[in-house]
Amino acid sequence: MASATTAPIMGIRDEVVALKRERTIAVAAELFYERGYENTSLDAIAERMNVTKPFIYAHFTSKAELLAEICARGIASALAALNEVLATVKGTPAERLAEVGRRFVVAVLNNQHYIAIFSREEKNLTPEDFHRISEMRRTFDTKLVALLDEGVAAGEFHVRDTRMAALAIGGMVSWAYVWYRLDGRLTLEQISHELTWLILGMAGVPQPMPSKPSRPARRRAAANGP
Repeated sequence: MASATTAPIMGIRDEVVALKRERTIAVAAELFYERGYENTSLDAIAERMNVTKPFIYAHFTSKAELLAEICARGIASALAALNEVLATVKGTPAERLAEVGRRFVVAVLNNQHYIAIFSREEKNLTPEDFHRISEMRRTFDTKLVALLDEGVAAGEFHVRDTRMAALAIGGMVSWAYVWYRLDGRLTLEQISHELTWLILGMAGVPQPMPSKPSRPARRRAAANGP
């Protein structure tokens, strides 16, 4: 059993290890996004980090493991958001779907580069890692279908094929990584609101037409994306 003095030390050590892993992942993601996975070496990652390659090997066994960690982050974040709503948010199916929509959009756009890397580089994942990530995606879809089925049974949703609706919702939100710009016409909150309105519409939930979102003065022209 750890003593009262060693326990805080172990906690600090674990935090340091976690910070080093996160720094490595962040830099690897920058380079994979800029150059592509195949054109990025561990030496290049180490050079940008100002460390030696053994520093990376202390936390990751290979470049492939780094890719798998990066590719899993987007869907893992989306699945965590969905799970949290299903576990903690009370209310009607429509209210919970709206909350899922808001959190799903935020999860995707906060992990924009990770999702872009997955889209470009999934061909370079090992079969085991691709299967693991695909299982997370299927779990997300299955749970969203169950929520849509619940809403149909309650008479709140008007959907003929809940499986297709879930895939359409997931596709619409996941694709937002392509056009979203941090300095674009709308804020993340506004985009989340607009896409959630579309999600509820896809589920056949009657809702008033929202007012047109105003463009913040600090944002650039619409040509930079929504």
